[in-house]
Amino acid sequence: LISQVADLKNSLVSFIYKLENEYDRLTWPSVLDSFALLSGQLNTLNKVLKHEKTPLLRNQVIIPLVLSPDRDEEIMRQTEGRVPVFSHEVVPDHLRTKPDPEVEEQEKQLITDAARISPDVAQKQIQSLNKMCSNLLEKISKEERESESGGLRQNKQTFNPADTNALVAAVAFGKGLSNRRPPGSGGSVQSGQPGAGAIIAGASGMQQVPMSGAPAQQQPMLAGVQMAQAGQPGK
Repeated sequence: LISQVADLKNSLVSFIYKLENEYDRLTWPSVLDSFALLSGQLNTLNKVLKHEKTPLLRNQVIIPLVLSPDRDEEIMRQTEGRVPVFSHEVVPDHLRTKPDPEVEEQEKQLITDAARISPDVAQKQIQSLNKMCSNLLEKISKEERESESGGLRQNKQTFNPADTNALVAAVAFGKGLSNRRPPGSGGSVQSGQPGAGAIIAGASGMQQVPMSGAPAQQQPMLAGVQMAQAGQPGK
């Protein structure tokens, strides 16, 4: 029993230290782990107390023989400095075997209310509560899935920077475009003709195609764009 109580005391000291010194970075899972550890140690202690070989502690009577407001060094040593005096103020707290009267009254009221409910009504209430919890969990899971999918859609890139740069370079500077005329188009372009069939710099990058029926000689150039002869409709 002394060993079990010592382990329980160490766990309580560690948990209280966390609450007092690490409250700003304490997480809820860590608190639940501490509670689970304390609960397991209490259950182990209860099993030891209920064992058939363990003597009944209720037969052992603890009586405060001396109540004094003066400091007691022996009590200080046994309580590791937590209880300096054994007076009428601390005895009800340290030797109490029942809850506070207010808590005891509330517990009796809850037991009375629970006894009034029939098993069928209790089962219906349990089913209703389970259904509400299931619906709530389903809504929470749906919200989490939608938020995750929305975040993925926002972070997903919808364009290729390399393709965008290539398209801008092709439109603005004619980079990567062929200067050959497609086969089968009307008319012919003289190979020695300067500027014929070349890509217009700074324009849309389309090839120059002479007007059908127009002479093949060089046309006057104005600002890099070949002008049509007078009397011929422009395109």
